[in-house]
Order: sequence, then C-alpha cells, then structure tokens
Amino acid sequence: MHWIDWNLHLTSNRMIILDTETTGLDPQQGHRIIEFAGLEMIGRKLTGKHLHCYIHPERDIDPDAQRVHGISLEFLAGKPVYRQVAQEIADFLRGAELIIHNAPFDVGFLNAEFAKLGMEPIGKLCSGVIDTLRDARDMFPGKRNSLDALCDRFEIDRSNRTLHGALVDCELLSEVYLWMTRGQESLAMDIEVELPGGDAGAIQFERKPLTVLAASADELAEHQAYLDALDKAVKGQCLWRGLEAPAAAEG
Repeated sequence: MHWIDWNLHLTSNRMIILDTETTGLDPQQGHRIIEFAGLEMIGRKLTGKHLHCYIHPERDIDPDAQRVHGISLEFLAGKPVYRQVAQEIADFLRGAELIIHNAPFDVGFLNAEFAKLGMEPIGKLCSGVIDTLRDARDMFPGKRNSLDALCDRFEIDRSNRTLHGALVDCELLSEVYLWMTRGQESLAMDIEVELPGGDAGAIQFERKPLTVLAASADELAEHQAYLDALDKAVKGQCLWRGLEAPAAAEG
C-alpha cells in the first residue's frame, strides 16, 4: 500500500476522510464492519459529498465494542449486509487518498470485507492512505494522540459527540487534519468550506498568542552558577558563554 507523507504532499487531490465502527477489534477473528462513513475533501475544502451507511454484520457484537460506539444488533436489524453496499463504498473511495485516524485498523477491516467478495484491496482501489495517528505521534511525541486528545489540543468543539460514531468522527477528523497540515506561515487562516446547496462558509482557525515568561532573579542566579561550574569543568569558557555573548551585544 502507498502510505503518504502528508507533510510533503499537500495537494488539491480528492481526499476521503474515513472512519468505521466494527463488531470487535480483529477482522482475522471474524469481526465485521457495522458502520461506514466518508467525507469528501477537495483542495482542503469539504465538498458536502459523503457516504454513510449502517451494515448488518451477520454475527454478534462484542459488548466492549458496543459500549464504545453504542450500536446494537437490534438497531442493525433490517440494515443491508456488506455485499449489498460493497460496490457503492468501492466506487466512492476509488482513486482518492484516504485520511484515517489509526489507518491500519480501518484499512484492515475494509480489506477483509472486500477480500470476502473477491474485490480489490484498498492499496489498488485508492491512491494512498494518510494515517493521522501515526503523524500525530511524530508531531507530539510522548503525548496522548487519540482523536479526543487532538480535538482538545486544537480546541475543536466536540460537544455534540456523545458516542464514538463514524460520521461524527469524520467531521472531527476533517478539522484535526486541517489543523495538523495548516503550515506555519501564518498565525491565522480562513478555510472555505463548501456546504450542501452550493453555499460557502468560512471557518477561521486562530492560534493564541504565545506567552513569554521572563526568568526570575533567582533563576538567573542559578543559571550563572551552573555556567560557572561548567567553566570550571572544562577549564575555560563553556560553549554557552559564546552563545550568550552575541545575544548580550545585540541587546
């Protein structure tokens, strides 16, 4: 599969923000997709085109999984099985780059479902996959990088989200992706979003001013004592003295 480094690949190609909900954690153990959601984005604009469907898994749902997404087998009664929606999903995804949080999970399930029907895997169906979880870990090492944590970090409103549904997660992920790839050339930017019906709305993302804290007199004295100890250890002037000297001259 062609995994995209989106730091070098900010293009106007067609992208699909994608999420699924499942009966459990492992398709190799027979778990199935029960909800699919995808939002189309072109040129960093949501077009309003989307695909969302609930799917009967033809098996039970693990209680732990149901506690996360809130979807019961009773709710799925009468919903189509995967083979009835597989072609529609494949047509919607064809040729697009996928934006997925924890992509191996969703791609693994989609590939397992397509394989049951003898259909193309995601690697052939789509032009690439962007894993926002992987890249968030690179961007924020050692921090929590769940979708909820990223929404909190970027101050994205998720007050309407009570359960972990696929469609609402796509909406949140679209905002997270735009934040993560917005670049550093400006402290604020407007992103035009095409809304259903042809109207356009602007979402303004603005970074808060950075807070600069000056060192206290005690902290400065401690710093000087540390440099004195370094000077003594190297029997001369430590490198930091050379860095401080130009800064002092400029000041």
